Parts: sequence; C-alpha cells; structure tokens
Amino acid sequence: MGRLENKVAVITGAASGIGRATALRFASEGAKVVVADVAHDAGNAFATEIGGTYVHVDVANEQSVESLYATTVDVYGGIDILFNNAGISPADDDSILTTGLDAWRRVQEVNLTSVYLCCRYGIPHLQRRGGGSIINTASFVAVMGSATSQVSYTASKGGVLSMSRELGVQFAREGIRVNALCPGPVNTPLLQELFAKDPERAARRLVHVPMGRFAEPEEIASAVLFLASDDSSFITASTFLVDGGINGAYVTPL
Repeated sequence: MGRLENKVAVITGAASGIGRATALRFASEGAKVVVADVAHDAGNAFATEIGGTYVHVDVANEQSVESLYATTVDVYGGIDILFNNAGISPADDDSILTTGLDAWRRVQEVNLTSVYLCCRYGIPHLQRRGGGSIINTASFVAVMGSATSQVSYTASKGGVLSMSRELGVQFAREGIRVNALCPGPVNTPLLQELFAKDPERAARRLVHVPMGRFAEPEEIASAVLFLASDDSSFITASTFLVDGGINGAYVTPL
C-alpha cells in the first residue's frame, strides 16, 4: 500500500518541472492523478504514461478551473488532494521601476488568482470527502525577498503564503489541511531558461544557497508527498521551506 493509495490528486502545472516530478511520485504511491496544464500534447502524453487523466486548464480562468474539478469528479468520483503549483516568472517582471502594469497583472493572475480559484472551487470537493490536503506553491522569496528583482512574482508568492495560512486555520476543524510549500531555486526548465538567457542573473541566485546547488524537482516532490499524506496529519497553515538553507543563512543587518 502506498501512502496515497486510492487518493485522487489534482496537480496544476503538472506537465513539467515540480508538477511533473510530483505527479510521478504521487502515482507511484497509489494516487489517481489528474495532470492539469495548458500544454495539451505534453500533458496528455504524460498522463497516459502514469495512468492518470489529463485536463486542459487555464488556471487564471474561473470557468476553466470549475471545469477541471467537475471533470475530475466525473472520472474519479471525488477529490482528496490539491497541489496548486502552476506559476510563471517572465522576463518582463523585473524591478518595480521597469515592470509594466500588464506584466504585473499577468503574473498576479497566474500565480495568485489561480490559487484563489483552485481553493475556492476545490475546497467544497474536499469537504464532501470529509477532509483532504491542499499544498500551494509559494516560494522562499515570500519570506525573505529575492536577490534578483521580480517584483510581481515575489508579491504573488507572498500572497499565496498569507492565503494558505488563513485557509489552513479556517478549515482545520473540517479535516482540511492547507500548507504553503516554499521551495528555493529548483533545477526546472524555467530556471534552465534563465541560465541560458542571463547566466549572471542566475548565478546571483546560486551564490545564496548554502548547499551550493539548486534543488532537483524530485526533492521538492518528496516534500509535497509528505504534506499530501497522513505523515503530516498535524501540520497545517505552515510555511514549509525546502530551500537548501537559504532562509537559515540569512542575516538581518543591525
């Protein structure tokens, strides 16, 4: 028996990076996994590979999110786990002095409003099951700021962290746990693209990691599995840092 045997998990941004690694891990632990993404071909092929179901979703669109959960319930009969993981970090999100309003809004919609929508429409399904686990992807920058300007991204992840705390408190007595996963820099396609475009900017991230390397997606997936499973049954409204020691090494100037 796996740790998620017969549980139904919906993972947004599941076609690549942390979402993909987590979907693989969940499936290996017995979960029925819904691969929710905008990448139709990659998502569909991956869902077939792990024996799950692909659902095309625009996480910033209310009707699309509602449809995601309706499809999941039609296929599997209910939902136990939400991993609200989809997010973006575009190049035009930079210093507050140069980031335009359109760029600001797009990042907020995909990174923060999407989590609001996924929780708003997902929680009633967990209530019908008598409980469940929600993991919202925030970031280490939500607790300490970024070494490289990405003003809307950092603000959005701070919002995810605060919202997760509130929901974790609000729904604790209904058996619904809500935690904010706060990864450090992870070796994903997004970060690899940053290295290719701006090696100096990427290197500024690495120098702050006490372990001297970026996390692998599989390492973050292990943390998500812990938060999704009953191994973390007394953990809710938490800031779950998986950052290679970045936060612990931070020194506040006198």
